[in-house]
Amino acid sequence: MARKFVVGGNWKMNGNKEQIGQILNFLKEGPLNADTEVVVGVPAIYLEFVKNNAPGNVEVAAQNCYKAEKGAFTGEISPLMLKDIGVNWVILGHSERRQIFGESDELIADKIAFALQNGLKVIACIGETLEEREAGKTEEVVFRQTKAIADKVKDWSNVVIAYEPVWAIGTGKTASPEQAQEVHKALRDYIASSISPDVAGGIRIQYGGSVTGANCKELGSQPDIDGFLVEGASLKPEFVDIVNAKQ
Repeated sequence: MARKFVVGGNWKMNGNKEQIGQILNFLKEGPLNADTEVVVGVPAIYLEFVKNNAPGNVEVAAQNCYKAEKGAFTGEISPLMLKDIGVNWVILGHSERRQIFGESDELIADKIAFALQNGLKVIACIGETLEEREAGKTEEVVFRQTKAIADKVKDWSNVVIAYEPVWAIGTGKTASPEQAQEVHKALRDYIASSISPDVAGGIRIQYGGSVTGANCKELGSQPDIDGFLVEGASLKPEFVDIVNAKQ
């Protein structure tokens, strides 16, 4: 069974109502490829606004949520809160959460498992730093990060993996299609051997890291790249071109 292409936009800590209105307008104008699933990751304060105003063919994701239903966790939001406002997706494990906020593999895995248990779909981010890549540790790092998730998650049907080499995020540097495909294939082979061939065959693995309208078609043509997690370009009209990379 073919894996459905999935393109996510991670707005990070960007946007106000005026700018978000402009983004929603170009998403509505599209047209967006009906064969591609589209999800936008929105700052928490604007989640309900975007959910209420986005076109019907665009899903909305939170950029984070915690591993508890409720409680004394100042500044956090729970999966139940997201479900309460009709948000069905969350991005977890992004390199900025790992690098800036010190989230460990174990914490990220706990958050992913809890989100799934509470009915959310998860974009689970993994990826190596420049130092790790230069040291030849790319596979070691992404396999370790994936194993941490696999230790806590049994049902992978609502998980999308986003492979994001940290050195390519927001830097203008992009892994070549061949570099990206190499890691995606290694990751799929690892999942086949350590989890199951069925999970490996079905799970969608996105590429993230300076994806643009100019490079998306070549990246998207690789056999193990099932979509993108787009950052800066998701704030611009070229996001429509990226969604349509498979046309």
